[in-house]
Amino acid sequence: MAISFSSANIDFELDDIAKVKNWISDTIKAQGKRVGAIGYLFCDDTYLIDVNRQYLNHDTYTDIITFDYVGDDVISGDILISVERVKENAKLFGVTFDHELHRVVIHGILHLLGQGDKSDAEAAEMRKKEEAALARWDSIK
Repeated sequence: MAISFSSANIDFELDDIAKVKNWISDTIKAQGKRVGAIGYLFCDDTYLIDVNRQYLNHDTYTDIITFDYVGDDVISGDILISVERVKENAKLFGVTFDHELHRVVIHGILHLLGQGDKSDAEAAEMRKKEEAALARWDSIK
């Protein structure tokens, strides 16, 4: 298992790293896939919008960008998360920061597992899978 967490231009450290790694691994293995190299980078809005502009030609703020390096059944990729957006979205949706952060963390994994969210139907399916994963959080050690 090669799941890593780092931060760029902000002072942020993820809580419960071992539990989060187990949760991610369990989510991947439940789909019959193997964990490859997965790197999370926590950053601020400025960093993420620069990446969005440079690599995706999007000039919008976002909470997450996922770069997919999946090969066959090995799930690998880089997942960049704006901690600022997560905080704002937690307030907007009336949930705790940790809940929203976990939702975004698993959102990236679901993208790597092939779940899209561009159409209304895909977005609804993404939400359903996020909720299912979040429901398993308490059972993870």
